[in-house]
Amino acid sequence: MTFSIEDIRAWIADDVDPAAAAELQVLLDTGADSEQAATELADRFSGPLVFGTAGLRGPLRAGPNGMNRTVVRRAAAGLAAWLVAHGGPGRAVVIGYDARYGSLDFARDSAAILAAAGFEAQLLPRVLPTPVLAFAVRQLGAAAGVMVTASHNPPRDNGYKVYAADGAQIVPPADREIEAAIRAVGPSRDVPLDPDSVLVLDEAIVASYVAAVTALVPEGPRELRIVHTALHGVGTETVRAVLDSAGFTDFLPVPEQELPDPEFPTVTFPNPEEPGALDLALALARDHNADIVLANDPDADRCAVAVPGPDGWRMLRGDEVGVLLADALLRDGIRGTYATTIVSSAMLGALAGRHGVGYVETLTGFKWIVRAAPDLVFGYEEALGYAVAPGLVRDKDGISAALRVAVLAATLKRDGSSLLARLDELAAEYGRFATDQVSVRVEDLADISDTMQRLRAEPPATLLGAPASVEDLLPATDGLRWRGEGTRVVIRPSGTEPKLKAYLEVVEPSGSADTARATLARLRAEVETALRL
Repeated sequence: MTFSIEDIRAWIADDVDPAAAAELQVLLDTGADSEQAATELADRFSGPLVFGTAGLRGPLRAGPNGMNRTVVRRAAAGLAAWLVAHGGPGRAVVIGYDARYGSLDFARDSAAILAAAGFEAQLLPRVLPTPVLAFAVRQLGAAAGVMVTASHNPPRDNGYKVYAADGAQIVPPADREIEAAIRAVGPSRDVPLDPDSVLVLDEAIVASYVAAVTALVPEGPRELRIVHTALHGVGTETVRAVLDSAGFTDFLPVPEQELPDPEFPTVTFPNPEEPGALDLALALARDHNADIVLANDPDADRCAVAVPGPDGWRMLRGDEVGVLLADALLRDGIRGTYATTIVSSAMLGALAGRHGVGYVETLTGFKWIVRAAPDLVFGYEEALGYAVAPGLVRDKDGISAALRVAVLAATLKRDGSSLLARLDELAAEYGRFATDQVSVRVEDLADISDTMQRLRAEPPATLLGAPASVEDLLPATDGLRWRGEGTRVVIRPSGTEPKLKAYLEVVEPSGSADTARATLARLRAEVETALRL
């Protein structure tokens, strides 16, 4: 989609934010003499920011291809129209927000628009984690929920996630219907707002979440020194409240990263998966002889875990944490369906089969995991997302996961064991399922589509010398799955970042960590060559 000069002038005239309108006017005035300004303006008007199942996510900047108050108001108006068409007026809609730039304004504007459309717009009392919003949707019987966050994206991004009445993120065709409703919105300046009718919730909703999560775990050992980092996000206060309520009082937050800061000044990317993100937490853990590091991403829906081992501290992979949590639940007699995604380890299926419980493999994304089965009791994805209590939060929840991990670690410590020792025991019983990821960040998204097209045209004949089977996952998802003898590779574009990802797994029947590590390194080298890194 392209915009003419007249379209750009019309957008500026209709922009609800004078500062944003002035920003665009400067680009328009200088575009004729500045190639940089002309390129920037063309990018901002290359098309509208598309509303998908993850809602909106993009850079904070003026124009239709960015996150700004005009785009958000139009999104809120489109959402309101869609909810009206689906019988929602008169019901509550809950709106939450993180501490990123623009989040509070976006949340207030959305609440005021929903209130004007006849909904009981309920704004969370302050910056809070995404799991609190997902919990509140069901707790308050809302028609929908909105969370303003860009999760672990770079500082200059923001986003807008929509939850359905069941507390889960929306799935098709709702995204396409809302996108159509957004396109049908008239002039942005004419969208009605009713800020006086917005209800700001009190702390009772937060207390309800803390109490519900704390009630998940039984009494037991609590001797565990925990270092925690929120990575400059909004998780510290709620995580501390949950752990303290459950009896974990030896809690050391990383002081430089404890409070919300939209600049995320101590990390390159505020994602616990990124190299270096946990350096400050690991240093604090070493200095204070901690037992475990628990890390949340900025909106606290993900949880990373690091533990000390014979070779020093190391971060557990998402698959390792997912298997440990599932194993603990199964040993506690929690029966029902266990689910993960096509890019996660196959070990969860092995555990479920041994215990005689249901197992489902879904497409990537928690919107699919939480809908895997009516009796879902646990779901996880390798990207540090875990639903340990889908009856409470129908989304990934890094806070309840952190509590479950802490309980498991304290119990194993009491018994003279550890998380690493339990992983070794599971490997001896099931074989060593070793996973890794190759991730390529790009500047031009066309590089991703070009690479996927090339890999489809030139698939590998072998993996590690053994014949390879090749499966194209289209049309269900844009992905490729290669399988060899005891090996598996899934390649797909990231759904939230400008990255191409390859998910690797090898299974070593002997359980040998060294053999699995060596095989995984060889597979990684082959995949990097295929991706032309």
